Amino acid sequence: MSLLSDLLNLNLSDTTEKIIAEYIWIGGSGMDLRSKARTLNGPVSDPAKLPRWNYDGSSTGQAPGEDSEVILYPQAIFKDPFRRGNNILVMCDAYTPAGEPIPTNKRFDAAKIFSQPDVVAEVPWYGIEQEYTLLQKNVRWPLGWPVGGYPGPQGPYYCGVGADKALGRDIVDSHYKACLYAGINISGINGEVMPGQWEFQVGPAVGISAGDELWVARYILERITEIADVVLSFDPKPIQVNPDFPG
Repeated sequence: MSLLSDLLNLNLSDTTEKIIAEYIWIGGSGMDLRSKARTLNGPVSDPAKLPRWNYDGSSTGQAPGEDSEVILYPQAIFKDPFRRGNNILVMCDAYTPAGEPIPTNKRFDAAKIFSQPDVVAEVPWYGIEQEYTLLQKNVRWPLGWPVGGYPGPQGPYYCGVGADKALGRDIVDSHYKACLYAGINISGINGEVMPGQWEFQVGPAVGISAGDELWVARYILERITEIADVVLSFDPKPIQVNPDFPG
């Protein structure tokens, strides 16, 4: 495992100018995230200078099998907290080969609105709260809960401290720091009312960048929970409510 860790942490800048760009997009459900990586010849800081790319939309619920090619347009760049160095995360939206936004591309219409001169002049600020729950992988039950059972009533968990109240803080703090490293304007975190449930906040962010930053923050959280072997849920009610545990 030490060799694997060494390879994962290789500093590419010691031997090559090439970098890895992880292209990220939203899948067909409107909530699932997808990504694929490609090699670039050197560092890039402007998304307009990144090449467009393609993927098989029939495998993501975004195109029919007989005409499955979908094109990724890079829209925003973030530093990659996983590969580090000059490597980047690239938030993209999706288009047909003819250049039309696919039906699940909601960013296209949002960008048109946010780019209108009267909207730009307003400098609209956004702050977004994102709640989520950490689930045990094999049973899909919240972290720290007895399998098939419920914790004690709510009260001590919200912004709580302690091994029996704050479940998954290592994941939460890793995510917090990774987002700051990436350049996301994450403004805070806190434990929520249910054990295993947490929240982070993105903003203030101006215009469409708020959406880009939120989606990349979600992607980073998905990657961290993948490493931790924990399942991430953005469902506001991932477990049927126990009448003795309202919330």
